[in-house]
Amino acid sequence: MPVGIQDFEKLRTTNYMYVDKTMCVYNLVQEYRPYFLARPRRFGKSLFLSTLKAYFLGKKELFEGLAIAELEKDWIQYPVFYIDLNVESYTNLNLLYVALDTNLRELESQWGCDERETTPASRLAGLIRRAYDKTGRRVVVLIDEYDKPLISTMDDEELNKDIREVLKGFYGVLKSMDYCLRFAFLTGVTKFAKVSIFSDLNQLIDISLDEQYAGICGISETELLNYFKPEIQTLAEKRELTFDSAFAEMKKRYDGYRFAKKGDDMYNPFSILNVFNSNDFGYYWFKTGTPTFLVKELKDNNFDIRKFDNDIVIAVHLIDDYRAGKTSLVPLLYQTGYLTIKSYDVTLDAYILGFPNEEVKYGFLNELLPAYIPRWGLDE
Repeated sequence: MPVGIQDFEKLRTTNYMYVDKTMCVYNLVQEYRPYFLARPRRFGKSLFLSTLKAYFLGKKELFEGLAIAELEKDWIQYPVFYIDLNVESYTNLNLLYVALDTNLRELESQWGCDERETTPASRLAGLIRRAYDKTGRRVVVLIDEYDKPLISTMDDEELNKDIREVLKGFYGVLKSMDYCLRFAFLTGVTKFAKVSIFSDLNQLIDISLDEQYAGICGISETELLNYFKPEIQTLAEKRELTFDSAFAEMKKRYDGYRFAKKGDDMYNPFSILNVFNSNDFGYYWFKTGTPTFLVKELKDNNFDIRKFDNDIVIAVHLIDDYRAGKTSLVPLLYQTGYLTIKSYDVTLDAYILGFPNEEVKYGFLNELLPAYIPRWGLDE
């Protein structure tokens, strides 16, 4: 089981299971456009980005036997810029510059540098231009965890503001250098839709709630049964259950995420792989840690978990409209994976939200709630 394996090439060249998502890759790359995808942590975003990297580097051999192998005929190699911002804690502004410098230095070792380029934005623009000029091919830019510096500093308003300004200029290069770009893809947990960081990136196509790409990350029930029947059978035997009982327990605990008005529910891939790796049920997603900013926001807003006794209704246009300091934390809880879409009300043009499954529900109640329940008082 590829627990923690986020590199597509490593996964495909060693004896790891891979759930084929390359049809989504093929559909996306037909357009010369920039995309954005938000998904909760540990949901396979980095692996999908790594798959895109391998595709655009023309590594045809890695895709043998997968859906895209029957569709793609050209396998053109492009300059690929893979930028990973999930590498620092961002407790000060200098750490942002360190993270950007680390990524840019690696690219400059391949494409060269210009001493006149002194800011992260000017260095990125220069790199794109040089790669385009040297190869005659447009550049592919892949940015993993674009929002990590923002999420890490949500409890420090001044630092967060400074980071936003740096990232606004850095990401703005994707628009000013559009004529040199073949494709761009940004991933993150939270969509800061109304924050100035994306004011210059209005050309980004957000597929986070697109029905066509609802299964781009995660594992559907069909995929679970197609790929993991032997593992489910082994789990059932280890836990002294029937196959159907083991499957029902997995569905109850780990299924239920939905990322569109219509479409299949998705299982949390991190939890599923850990179940098969250990042959035991558990709260695997929660063991990776709850974001500290979320606990702080819950405390600051005196958020009342008792409202979860009923389904939560939120207008479609508000579900990705989270901003720090807003009264409603519902969009944040959805984007971070603690709530998910249960249904869509066409009359209200609203989503009905709730806990996706028992892992999240009981993990929230047992592990997250105690962090801020003293705010209410134990006798309430």
